[in-house]
Amino acid sequence: MATSLGAVVAAVDYRLAPESPYPAALDDCYAALEWLVANPGIDRRRIVVAGVSAGGGLAAALTLRCVDTGLVNLAGQVLQYPMLDDRTALKSTSVLGWTVNDNRFGWRAYLASDPGVDAVDDYAAPARRRDLAGLPPTWVGVGTADLFHDEDVDFAARLQAGGVPTQLEVIRGAFHGFDVAPGNKLAHAFKAARLAAIRRFLG
Repeated sequence: MATSLGAVVAAVDYRLAPESPYPAALDDCYAALEWLVANPGIDRRRIVVAGVSAGGGLAAALTLRCVDTGLVNLAGQVLQYPMLDDRTALKSTSVLGWTVNDNRFGWRAYLASDPGVDAVDDYAAPARRRDLAGLPPTWVGVGTADLFHDEDVDFAARLQAGGVPTQLEVIRGAFHGFDVAPGNKLAHAFKAARLAAIRRFLG
């Protein structure tokens, strides 16, 4: 990504659940963003937050927290099949890639409690944020066979309804993690679309 974009890329080595449940990972991401913002070699006007799967959920949560605190005006957020809604763990849909059982385990580990309860806040599960107005321009990419399809499409629609410039990239038939396989032409196009979005956000 750094080579393709000619940009600085910071990958956060955040703490992992279940050893370090929420909000440890988000706190680590926020600390990294604070460090970037304070770094004199970084253009504060051209910072994009991006993440994949669980990292996409963290990226969305980081963006919410950044906007709420006023830390910096992000140039954009890029969410690749992000894990946004703990309530999806209550579903029984059969899918490839990231399964229902994986999802339940993941959310329980991250929340250190059962998913789907009222006490879960929107920094833990960004799809729970009701008002998405004021967020930076967003790119969301997901496949139709991905467990996160519905929550991601809904999140993108609510961003658009809130006046946020949002591009939704939906790949027909693609499952969670489909782009990991080498030599996959569909995956190559998907990654190219993500990079193109970041270039637009960076100007």
